[in-house]
Amino acid sequence: IDDMADDLIKLYAARESKSGFKFSKDSSFQREFEDAFIYEETDGQLLSSEEIKKDMEEAHPMDRLLCADVGYGKTEVALRAAFKAILDGKQVAFLVPTTILAQQHYNIMVERFKDFPVEVGILSRFRTKKEQKETIEKLKAGIVDIIVGTHRLLSKDVVFKDLGLLIIDEEQRFGVRHKEKLKMLKENIDTLTLSATPIPRTLQMSMIGIRDMSVIEEPPEERFPVKTYVLEYNPLMVREAILREVERGGQVYFVYNRVANMEYKLQQLRELVPEVSFVMANGQMNEKDLEDTMLSFLRGDVDVLLCSTIIETGMDVQNANTMIITDSNRLGLSQLYQLRGRIGRSSRVAYAYFTYEKDVSISEIAQKRLKTIKEFTEFGSGFKIALRDLEIRGSGSILGSKQHGHIDNIGYDLYMKYLTQSVNKLKGIETRETIETVIDLKIDSYIPKTYIEDERLRLEIYKKISVLESEKEYSDLIDELIDRFSDLPKEVVNLMDISLLRYKASKINVISIIEKDGKYTIKLNEEIGLNLIKEMGENFKYISYDLSEHSEIILEKLKYPMEDLKKALVIISSQKNHNK
Repeated sequence: IDDMADDLIKLYAARESKSGFKFSKDSSFQREFEDAFIYEETDGQLLSSEEIKKDMEEAHPMDRLLCADVGYGKTEVALRAAFKAILDGKQVAFLVPTTILAQQHYNIMVERFKDFPVEVGILSRFRTKKEQKETIEKLKAGIVDIIVGTHRLLSKDVVFKDLGLLIIDEEQRFGVRHKEKLKMLKENIDTLTLSATPIPRTLQMSMIGIRDMSVIEEPPEERFPVKTYVLEYNPLMVREAILREVERGGQVYFVYNRVANMEYKLQQLRELVPEVSFVMANGQMNEKDLEDTMLSFLRGDVDVLLCSTIIETGMDVQNANTMIITDSNRLGLSQLYQLRGRIGRSSRVAYAYFTYEKDVSISEIAQKRLKTIKEFTEFGSGFKIALRDLEIRGSGSILGSKQHGHIDNIGYDLYMKYLTQSVNKLKGIETRETIETVIDLKIDSYIPKTYIEDERLRLEIYKKISVLESEKEYSDLIDELIDRFSDLPKEVVNLMDISLLRYKASKINVISIIEKDGKYTIKLNEEIGLNLIKEMGENFKYISYDLSEHSEIILEKLKYPMEDLKKALVIISSQKNHNK
């Protein structure tokens, strides 16, 4: 594990073994604040809010993921948690990925807290050096109760008097180092992460019990799903889509991510649709120009905003309900989903056009992404999108900086094992080091969607399979699956076999079992003794050994690979015991 992984493990282990601040039960002040919300809460908002507040009242530091689709009211739930923290004299840090989002959250907070004794601060590049200095001083003195900001909040000069709650919005937009830096400031502070599409790593961590998860599943009333089209870029279609939106009094986002060519694109669009007004925005503009441009679009002064993916988070323009995205095959799934979430935030039907260049060859993964974004247009898709992303690109190395990888390489229980070991170490409990066996067999091993349709149930079963440790657990799980979902498909049986095989192999310190070209190589972390060679020879007809670098047993022409590999492990295990 690299240094960052060590830091992460130490942090989570410390959180597991430490007690945090135990917040008070809800007061009449809290109820008054919640009653002042001008909208009707959905059941999901109420339930999530209760779950979060209950966590805050525990002595154990909270680490909760709030997953809710774009526009489902995550911010209000977060502000209720923030208010609870402030009432107990604690400060709240609200970390967001963009200056525009910081500004919008700031405006919402000022409005939401205006009738209550709460001092709201903001730190972002839209603020002058003088304003930033004043805010930092107030923060240090404890005058500012809640501060919203970009990663500027993570700078060394930002010091809190008494930080009690950290809220991270759109976690996938921050690097691991950024996120963990804030947690490291105070490893016993409560943390709430908000996301419409949690990245696979985050999703997996919540699924395997590192952090708890709340989900808001239902949309606010009077909202329609966004009509989504995936098609080749066509100037006539672009002209029609823009005119149709403008004629009904709306506005349009035109997402073009090649900043260097944006001026030329603006000229093209003005020639294509001379009847409407355009304005341009990207992250390379200076703060003042960018702010003025965004505000003019927010006010409705212009019809079309030609922009980069800078609007992916934070722009909430209810009047903008058509979006055209160029080169959509180059964008990630959660990016596509976030972008689409910028529209359809009113009671009007919204239209999203995901376009790709003519004659461009689209990779298989990009095709899957575009198919997924088209499939999931109904409300509440953010969670499903993240799960599909987990299937398309794997969970990634949970402990490294890399955000991608393959599910079968990492293993769902890996993080839990490391965490438990680290917690035990801190508590002074000795744990025996075991090898994480790598298994690579050319057999289909997964849970088909046709067997378990519900994504969360499917991940729950993945988790159960990943921690199998005995034949009894294996047969109990088979009984449970038959009882809940009917007879097991072959792929699920294979997955269970591999999981149990991996556990047994790791117990006897087998480094890997890899199948290639019909050969099964079992790599050991110690020398192969004569007794083992003799017994293996008696049980397997086609066998050879490679003792050059590692001790390897190579089996060929296995009639029943899984059964034969289990038998080989039994022989290796018995020889180890015999040698003892």
